[in-house]
Parts: sequence; structure tokens; C-alpha cells
Amino acid sequence: MRISIIGLGSWGIALAGLLCDNGHEVALWGRNPERVAETRERRRNAVYLPDYELNKRVLLTDRIQEAAERAEIIVISVASAGVREISRDLASLIDNNAVVVSAAKGIDPDTLQTMTAIIGEEIPGITTAALSGPSHAEEVAAGLPTTCVAASRDAETAELVQDTFMSECFRVYTSVDLLGVELGGALKNVIALAAGISDGMAFGDNAKAALMTRGIAEIARLGSAMGADTLTFSGLSGIGDLFVTCESMHSRNRRAGILLGKGKTLDEALAEVRMVVEGVSTAKAAHALAERYNVDMPITNEIYKTLFAGKNPSDAVADLMGRDKKTERNWGLNIL
Repeated sequence: MRISIIGLGSWGIALAGLLCDNGHEVALWGRNPERVAETRERRRNAVYLPDYELNKRVLLTDRIQEAAERAEIIVISVASAGVREISRDLASLIDNNAVVVSAAKGIDPDTLQTMTAIIGEEIPGITTAALSGPSHAEEVAAGLPTTCVAASRDAETAELVQDTFMSECFRVYTSVDLLGVELGGALKNVIALAAGISDGMAFGDNAKAALMTRGIAEIARLGSAMGADTLTFSGLSGIGDLFVTCESMHSRNRRAGILLGKGKTLDEALAEVRMVVEGVSTAKAAHALAERYNVDMPITNEIYKTLFAGKNPSDAVADLMGRDKKTERNWGLNIL
């Protein structure tokens, strides 16, 4: 198939290599002409995955029209804040029979839309899907075993994406719960910030395990209120993605959280991580969604106050631990 990857970041590079190795014709677009030219010449990106050599058959371009030309599948792999602009740019360039796959994980803090909702709004009539799950680009590029979910409201589209990405080291499941898969992939970043703060404050394994467990309960409560299938959050795009993002130093959200837990300001933490930390904008969106749907999300609420209201993380922990007594409810999160 002719596939276009939009975004010359680590995930875009890893997916381009994977798809090319699968035998597809792949074009990889980047916004910065100098970086594109350097990557084309060296077959390596000095900023993202500098040790990974990109397959020579991948076409590198800074011309989005060239990348999108004849594409049967377009994979949008940019920061969530850039998805709307990129979708507008693509709207007049792609065939309506193409499938647009979102590899971005976020919720727009202004409109509270998921990424595929934004794509569908900007490219009316287009078929959309999302690729999500525990999948650090560094490990995919290294050929380490990875498992993801291809989600679409249309089962045939999900299966098309599954067939396109599936390889010996990249196993893909399908789902028709597009909303649940996107919510899980986005909201886990907020909990990963909390887990990182816990690590930065040296709270130990007990605290982080509790954050992750109660965090998935929050995500499931909100997802259920919004119409998603709660069982989705027991899968790869829920517990799976949450676990890897809270535990790995590949995770920008966890790294930013560690710095916050050590006393850095948000601006200082973001400057040190030097890459987009999606959990920050998603915390704002999640807070607004919790209010809209009247859902109790105490961890998310404390992260929101820490990021945007200047609350001290120690005070946030004290308030979480001092909440009224509760009875645990598992929200149907039985493992399938």
C-alpha cells in the first residue's frame, strides 16, 4: 500500500520503518526542511531516535502534497495540538477513499474533542481510525515485541489497519470502541504525571501502585459516562498503556512528573524534558470533561491544581489521602 506518515518525530520515524519493512511504499513528512534534508542524507534523525537507521526506501519530504499524493492510508503522528492544522492542510490533498489513522494521543483542551473527532471535522466524510497501546517508539524501532490496538467505528477499517501494521514483532488487535481507545491513550498521560511526581518525591512502590490502580478507575468512570465500553480500559489502550507510561523512563510524562516531584516548576520541567508532554494539556481537558459529565476524578483534579493553580504536590498528596472513606468498585475491569 501507499502510506503517508505525517510527523518526523520518534513515533513517526519508528512507524515509517515498521511499515516499510512490511513491504509498503512509505512517505515520511516533516515540517522542518533542514531536518528533513539531514535525515534524508544520513538516514538518521539527530534529535529523535539518533541511533536508528531508517530504511532507504522511505521517501523523506518537507512537501506535504508530495507525502499525501496517492496515499491510501495517512498516519498523523504529530503532537495533539497540531492535529487540527495538519488535518486542514491534508483536506484538499487526499482521496476521500483514504483512511486517516491517528497516532496522536490527546484531547483538545479547548473543544474537548478526541483526535479522530478533530480529523473528521476538518476532513468531512473521511474514514478514521486510531492506533494506541503500550508502544514506546524506541522499542518499536529496535524491533522489540510490541502490541497495540487498531480502533475504528467500522470493523473492516480496524482490520485494514491491523493487516497493514502487523508484523513478527508488532502485534495488532482490533476494536470498534474508538472513543474508549482514544480516551485511554490520552488520559493515562495525566496519571503518568502523578506517578512521576510520586517517584520524584520518593514515595515508593505502594503509592505508585495505588495511583495506577485508582487512576484506571478514574479513566473508566469518565469513559463510561461519555459512552465508551468500560472493558476497553482493561485492555492494551487502558491498563497496558497506563502501565508502560507510568513505569518507563522513555515516558516524557513520567519524566516531567519526576521533575515536578523534585520541586521544579512546570516551565522548568518542560524545558528539561525538551519534548511535548501531552499529559499537561490533557489534564486541562480531563478536568473540564469531569466537570461536564459530573464524574469524580480526584487524582486528575489534584494534578490539574498542581499544574495550573500552583498547588504544592505535598498538599495534593495530603488531600488525596485525607478524602472521605470509600468502597472500591472495579467498574467491570475484569481481564479478558
